[in-house]
Amino acid sequence: MLGVLAGTTILALSLVLFLIPNKIAPGGVSGLATVIYHLTDLSVGFTMLAINIPLFVIGIKRLGFNFGVRTLVATVYLSVIVDILQKYLSPLTQDPLLASLYGGIIMGVGLGLAINNGGTTGGTDLAAVLIHKYLRLSVGTTLLIIDAIVIAIAGFFFNLELAMYSTLALFISTKILDLMQEGWHYARSAYIISDKPNEISQAIIEQLDRGVTGFYGKGMYSGEDKTILYVICSRSEVSSLKDLVSSIDPKAFMVIGEATEVLGEGFRRYQ
Repeated sequence: MLGVLAGTTILALSLVLFLIPNKIAPGGVSGLATVIYHLTDLSVGFTMLAINIPLFVIGIKRLGFNFGVRTLVATVYLSVIVDILQKYLSPLTQDPLLASLYGGIIMGVGLGLAINNGGTTGGTDLAAVLIHKYLRLSVGTTLLIIDAIVIAIAGFFFNLELAMYSTLALFISTKILDLMQEGWHYARSAYIISDKPNEISQAIIEQLDRGVTGFYGKGMYSGEDKTILYVICSRSEVSSLKDLVSSIDPKAFMVIGEATEVLGEGFRRYQ
């Protein structure tokens, strides 16, 4: 629960210090509340609570209590803490570009921390699940539609430029959220096709101290049987891997990709 509250506090800081004062509404209930705040002067926290509580009640009736008490706690806490922070904190910048960049980053960190600890902040997540239940739209598509509508509303009442900044903030926060959920420990995966698989694999094991997996394939153009090597290494080892392979077989074929999360010996432990 502490992780959920910490993430929600960080999310509130992104709203108060960057997004709300610069009229940046990156989708969701908080974005809609930002628009309403600048049009009517109703507090953002009160508006978020007014929107979220009915959604939560409907969710209990339609979906059961499976989404947990953490969602209710985070929803109420976010609404309260936003209004409190607005009374005591001033915005850190009046530049909408800086606000969308840093606001998006901090928002993504806050959301990621809350979700990784088993909570959500309710809002459009819950609305998307309800819509999915009855209209059969995917949750991801529904979230995209809701966020697009909120940004369009912001563009209509503010201006097109602020809608573009809102889109940027939404994109950044989504990427940061994905990064926090998938893990920060990115690695690289490499497929190596060579006429000297034994020499290359032995060199990788001895010089890079990385394991190598070999499996058999067939070149459909040449019709030749090939041994395909597969290896996972850190980003810092990619250059050494390429140099090592090319020094043994300059004609080797390599495909290097990104492994977003690697668990096991030599990398991160299972948690």
